[in-house]
Formats: sequence, C-alpha cells, structure tokens
Amino acid sequence: MADWGPVVVGVVLFVLLSPGLLCELPGSHRHVDFGGFRTNGKAIFVHTLIFFAAFTILTLALHVHIYTG
Repeated sequence: MADWGPVVVGVVLFVLLSPGLLCELPGSHRHVDFGGFRTNGKAIFVHTLIFFAAFTILTLALHVHIYTG
C-alpha cells in the first residue's frame, strides 16, 4: 500500500503558500499583499519557513495518511 498523505499535503500547501498567488508576506508595498502575482526574496524565505513548519506538523504530529491500493 502506498501512503499518499505527505504527497497530497505537500501539493496543497505548495499551491496555497506560493508567494504572490493568494498572499505575499511580507509584501512588496505593504506588510501583506493579496493577489499581486509579485514576489521578493523575503517573501520566498518566509513562505518556505511556513511551508516546512505546516508540512512537518501535518505529516509527523497529526499523522495524516492516505492509503491506496
């Protein structure tokens, strides 16, 4: 059986936390920009930290598993 939980969690978090897609923290002009489709180095770093923290919590602490086959 294949465990698809980490894959699904990673894809969903990647889409939601892509800097500039939904929000950008810190933004180019304000602290938080929404839907600007722009990014900067600080925003990429912050979104990367949030991604890895959320991914670790969801996969290791909450034991999210999706089994197929």
